[in-house]
Amino acid sequence: DESLARQQEALAIYRRLRESGRQMPAGLTFVSSWITADRTRCYQVMECDDRALLSEWMSHWSDLMRFEVIPVMTSAEAAARAEEAENE
Repeated sequence: DESLARQQEALAIYRRLRESGRQMPAGLTFVSSWITADRTRCYQVMECDDRALLSEWMSHWSDLMRFEVIPVMTSAEAAARAEEAENE
């Protein structure tokens, strides 16, 4: 059962987190995370200027989880860019 396998992966993730911390390189900032009620998915917001830092962090966890990286910006940044586009 895929759900059971993901729940077991979650236990391994929490164990490593307790034992080793987040294992983030300098320059990568953890903003926040949200976990689904069944603990099968985690949505994390991380911040950095260099994509290589994010890749380095993911390499520490890729044996326990899969990643999908989606660049985002704050709503204030989106509004500023929309205003810039209107003024071009």
